[in-house]
Amino acid sequence: MAAFAGPAFRGRHRCPARRVGNRRMTASPRKVVLVKETVLAEAGSPAVRTVTRAAVVLVIANPISGRFVSDLSALIDLGPLLAERWLPQAVSQLDGSVVAYGKAAIVGVHGDIEHAAAVLHPKLGKAMRLAVGGGEAIIPSTAKVASAGARIDVPLGHKDNVWSFNELDTLTLGVEDAPRPDEILVVMAVSDGGRPNPRVGAGRLAV
Repeated sequence: MAAFAGPAFRGRHRCPARRVGNRRMTASPRKVVLVKETVLAEAGSPAVRTVTRAAVVLVIANPISGRFVSDLSALIDLGPLLAERWLPQAVSQLDGSVVAYGKAAIVGVHGDIEHAAAVLHPKLGKAMRLAVGGGEAIIPSTAKVASAGARIDVPLGHKDNVWSFNELDTLTLGVEDAPRPDEILVVMAVSDGGRPNPRVGAGRLAV
């Protein structure tokens, strides 16, 4: 399923900041976009059950773009701040409890792919699980370096069973003016169900 992010939600809340060299790193985004889609049918057939997917797209400054930095701890620490502040807004868009989740990032062209890894992997997952009410399975993710307007396929998977085939899905997102060269676009996505008419088998229990 695809969506192109439109008008931004402008919140008044400002997140904590820290300094990296002579640059200030802040979790306050330039732009926040909330995306919600409800799937009622697929391929001309009504959905077995209505499925709602939601995502929060955050456009943040990348203060270490344009240079090689070995210590990425500032970006690592940024991940949970974003999840704690913004993911609950996506969760609140769902009609039911969170069943599946995913995450992704696009780094602007003055950055590198490791900047996305720093935001997404070491600490973001724990904060996302707190926001969605748990999660035993790994949070599927993807990342790339690209220019403004690029879209990214955000993978979704069951939050408690990585082997549950029905929830393996994709949400395609982008923002027209992001990421700029010195920015990172971060996506956290959730769903209250799987694909609308799954027919490949339920998979198996987690092992």
